[in-house]
Amino acid sequence: MSNSTPLPAPVQPTKPRRRIAVVTTSRADYSHLYWPLKELAGHPDVELGVFVMGPHLSPEFGNTGAEVERDGFPIKAKIECLLSSDTDTGMAKTIGLAMLGLADALTSWRPDILLLIADRYEMLAPASVALALRIPIAHIEGGEISQGAIDDQVRNALTKMAHIHFTSTPTARRRVIAMGEEPWRVHHAGAPSLDHLRRSTLLSRGALEEKLSISLKPPIILAAWHPVTILRDTNAEAEALFASLVQIHGQILFVYPNADAGGMALIERTRELAAERPDTHVFVNLDAVTYWSLLGQVDAMVGNSSSGIMEAASFALPAVNVGMRQQGRERAANVIDAPAETGAIVAALTRALDPAFRAGLKGMDNPYGNGTAATTIARVLTTVELDGLLIKQPAPLP
Repeated sequence: MSNSTPLPAPVQPTKPRRRIAVVTTSRADYSHLYWPLKELAGHPDVELGVFVMGPHLSPEFGNTGAEVERDGFPIKAKIECLLSSDTDTGMAKTIGLAMLGLADALTSWRPDILLLIADRYEMLAPASVALALRIPIAHIEGGEISQGAIDDQVRNALTKMAHIHFTSTPTARRRVIAMGEEPWRVHHAGAPSLDHLRRSTLLSRGALEEKLSISLKPPIILAAWHPVTILRDTNAEAEALFASLVQIHGQILFVYPNADAGGMALIERTRELAAERPDTHVFVNLDAVTYWSLLGQVDAMVGNSSSGIMEAASFALPAVNVGMRQQGRERAANVIDAPAETGAIVAALTRALDPAFRAGLKGMDNPYGNGTAATTIARVLTTVELDGLLIKQPAPLP
């Protein structure tokens, strides 16, 4: 019998964790990305890197990048790129500055996948850099339509540059496939912002009043208005909204617009409204939980924000969608469309505040999902085969 010591079992090589980079630019996309980031940050096979840029780093827009830090997500780089401008030229230069900063940051860290969301113009920068660096792109919320903003073209460009897609609705998935994307690449996940309703702890009315330092008094109207970037005069539709709000009775809570051309003029006009109209309050930034809690307490929403269409539906909240910015976007029964005309907006708001209208929305479904998007996004990003992901097959010609 041999007394030799058995050889140790061979050591299995450790599989490297998958590097996933996520770009966030503002309060708007961060509220959508929060739960996907939580899923990825807690995954044992993922090394997460967050790249913060644009309005997140601007004092004018509340330095919201600090929220990303407080939430504990690993920030790999902060890209200073937002010009203190109110013009379309400033928007164009912001894209260029972002590309310069991201080229160095993404070259240094070299992720396996880059995750982008939605349709903000500055998202063209990380997508372009990733293309040059041969980094596969995953994109959330492609296949939607908003004909009144350059966002529509940005969204479609990102879709064609991306290699993995997460759509908010089945219709959006079909539209992405119709653009020539291979069906296996396109996943219906739902809108990740809706995960807050299922997974976040919303504030009570009292806690919300304390957080906002106001007393909520019905009827409460939440207003969100952004520049209509497809128009040469991006604020051409705005005055009708402000004129209508002067005529409407109730408490108005106004949130800041996006960092688009004309946004600073809108901020000034909003402050003028608050100065001349009693019980009007303006908020520079509301974090996701505060904003969602507010949606659960207000009586109606008005403006041209996608939130009135995508998120308000989860609360069966009447939303008056004004003008052309969201033209073409899928909407549920809670949305009342109105042209950018003072009389039409007043009539639509009057209808929205009618208790009978809201009672008729009870039990409605939100076409943008049920709050499980983050799980789907994390599952696909952690399991998709990376080899060959960059090479797309052309769609067959009819």
